[in-house]
Amino acid sequence: MFTSKNFSVLGRAALQQAFDFGLLGPGSVEAHITHALGYSDVATQVGALTSGRVADLGSGGGLPGLVLAEAWPDASFVLIDAAERRCAFLSASVEDMRLESRVAVRRGRAEELGHAEDLRTSFDLVVARSFGPPPVLAECAAPLLKVGGWMIVSEPPSVEATEQRWPTDGLALLGFSVPTPVKSDRHFVALQKVAETEARYPRRVGIPGKRPLFPILERVGE
Repeated sequence: MFTSKNFSVLGRAALQQAFDFGLLGPGSVEAHITHALGYSDVATQVGALTSGRVADLGSGGGLPGLVLAEAWPDASFVLIDAAERRCAFLSASVEDMRLESRVAVRRGRAEELGHAEDLRTSFDLVVARSFGPPPVLAECAAPLLKVGGWMIVSEPPSVEATEQRWPTDGLALLGFSVPTPVKSDRHFVALQKVAETEARYPRRVGIPGKRPLFPILERVGE
């Protein structure tokens, strides 16, 4: 089993640099690695494919994508971010960690990339951390996923919070099933795509946040 002890020196150096550049949130690099590996635990629990194609949506400083890329050596990754500075950092980190053969960096707004022919409905798994509120994330992630694929996101700890923040009716509009709250070292929500996403999603840049498909609720209870 891949644990934080297995994460490479090169990977740790990349995340430390991300921290120094202000691309990671508070907490130690070790804590960030452990949190990222929680996605792997959740994927195992729900039966998500970890040997296929994975998108890290809003990759930022490389979490959880860079950690999972080492944990899942049979998977290919696309690290997606809208900011030039973050993408430059991610590209350099992928090269430093010698992952170029199966990890790519793609710069762009998720609302636009969700319509790109080489990305739409091409992923077995989408992971996200701090990308945006549930309706925005769901609308941007669903078009990337194949039917049968999964989205995993770090979320508040209670079942009640999951039901309120991820309402079934709203998710069904995008092809998602009922959300599954899962606990690893942190709390996560896993959603499986069970139906095709309509071609009109994601809507144009900024609209998912301005006119969300379901209410945006505060993230509480962590």
